[in-house]
Amino acid sequence: MTLIAAGCSSNGGGADEGPVTLTFAAVTFTETGRGEALEAWLDGFNTSQDAVRVEPAGIPFATFSQTVLTQIGGGEGPDLIRFDQADFVQAASAGLLEPLEDHIDFGQYDLIEGPDAYAFVDDTRYGVMFDVASYSLIYNTDLVETPPTTFEDFLAMSEELTGDGTYGMAFRQTKEQEPGMMQDLYNYVYGFGGAFSDGTELTLNSPEVVEGLTAYQTLYDAEVIPRGADAATYRRMFAEGLVAMTIDNGGVPGILLGANPDLNIAAAPNPFPVESQGGIIVPITINAGSEHKEAAASFIEWMLEPENQVSLQEVMGAGSVATHTERSAEQLAAAPYLQVFDDLTDSTQPQIIEGFEAQTPELRIIIVDQVLSALHGEKTMQAAMDEAQEMAVARFGG
Repeated sequence: MTLIAAGCSSNGGGADEGPVTLTFAAVTFTETGRGEALEAWLDGFNTSQDAVRVEPAGIPFATFSQTVLTQIGGGEGPDLIRFDQADFVQAASAGLLEPLEDHIDFGQYDLIEGPDAYAFVDDTRYGVMFDVASYSLIYNTDLVETPPTTFEDFLAMSEELTGDGTYGMAFRQTKEQEPGMMQDLYNYVYGFGGAFSDGTELTLNSPEVVEGLTAYQTLYDAEVIPRGADAATYRRMFAEGLVAMTIDNGGVPGILLGANPDLNIAAAPNPFPVESQGGIIVPITINAGSEHKEAAASFIEWMLEPENQVSLQEVMGAGSVATHTERSAEQLAAAPYLQVFDDLTDSTQPQIIEGFEAQTPELRIIIVDQVLSALHGEKTMQAAMDEAQEMAVARFGG
């Protein structure tokens, strides 16, 4: 694996110089198992032709944003970048990404419309989805025969399955897990028809947001979760049969089965009034400072070919890619939950606050702190979100 230092690839690719060499930066290359599988998939492009070679650039999640944005802001960095949504919007808004429709005819591809809408900034396409990890209800079929379809049933089932060291549900609910807790909150907000903004103004205390967060608090107050447990702990408990249900992203079934291959799990849409959930939406982009934009575009075109979309989806697991694909019968027989995650892709929304993408990390602090104050009985959820709205507007406007 290549670790980038600085500077876009500069191989001229002339007749005597060999192929153009590009770098492709993605957190996935640093992940055990999936990273190696993604490199093997990338080799498929490199062996398919002689003109362009793409080398993986692995950068850990904790430093990815700062590293890449600093580099491309200085006119350097990788040619191809797999960005998280908030960083993508920030980079595109700053003019650091190449408009893709100048190089690729996207009309020829069967793109999934829901997530693809987030590949645009100010009506210009700067990316196309590399992968989308939707959230859904994951459950242990040895404990849950039929998954709940309403919040009332969800609460009742969680209460019924809690006792003697076993919990009906688990989610993040501590300050130490702030980023992950915010990811969990999006599901309740979206699932009750809310959003933290309307695209131009903050709506942290709207009725729908408060209703969704109140549902989250209801589960917390019912003591159906292992309070204080972080995600690593309650996922281990789930693998051990001590947690019956959790709402999490498409990468989690692989984590659970890695810990316990004999675990019997399934998935279902979140048991909330509106079928809309958070998702990790990750576009691939071209650095505006790259010296080889056409070569980079040729890689994206290869990626979008149907057979390569299928193989990429196999690498990424229970998630979707840019285009509509069909799982093999063998895959679905071995892991029926894959179809559930695939079917939710069109109704998945990114875990950002639209119109305030660059401010989302700071807004997350305000929101999580106020939700925690409600969980700890310091105020009602309505009062907490009223205060969050007042603080956020004072800080950011809107």
